[in-house]
Amino acid sequence: MTRQPLHTRGYHVEAFKIAEDALVLRGEVRDTKPAGMYIEGDTEPLDIHHMVVELTVSFPTLEITAAEVVFETHPHTLCPAIADHYGALVGLSIARGFTHRVRELFGGPRGCTHTTALLQAMAPVAIQSAWSMRALSNALRPEVERELTEEQREAIYAGNLNTCHVWDEEGEQVTRLRAGGDVEIPLWVERRLDELGRPLDEWFRRRG
Repeated sequence: MTRQPLHTRGYHVEAFKIAEDALVLRGEVRDTKPAGMYIEGDTEPLDIHHMVVELTVSFPTLEITAAEVVFETHPHTLCPAIADHYGALVGLSIARGFTHRVRELFGGPRGCTHTTALLQAMAPVAIQSAWSMRALSNALRPEVERELTEEQREAIYAGNLNTCHVWDEEGEQVTRLRAGGDVEIPLWVERRLDELGRPLDEWFRRRG
């Protein structure tokens, strides 16, 4: 069966540490049509949407402290008029409940479809980045005692609760964590340490 290309959508999200208590998320969504589809004889693919979102996020609360939306490529002159509305992101937590709040604030005629979809793709990156922030902090201060209170442990994993079947708050992993256990070593860490011939306990010295 022949497949003729019709449309490509790409999301690209990066996160950067900017301070011990802050990070920046930068996301892009880009829609592209194949060469020659809209303009006969055109030999280059044609971008039809390109929106960029940059969020400054506090750590460990994951509260958005600054938000900027830029419309690089858009079909209508009125499109960028909604960009400032996304300032309402400031003050929101990008952890639990974020997707629901984004739909409430920017769904349908209250926002740009593509920018709102990009925000929903950025939220999981914030959670992943929080783990990275903790890993960097622990690696830089290995002498710090890492015995945590029950409340502190719960706060670390709160953003993951009920995000998938593994993090079901009544499931095996969360039950183990609440009993004082650890998250299992990620399979990709285990494989890499084995390839490098290094001990598995390195993970526990760096874990977030």
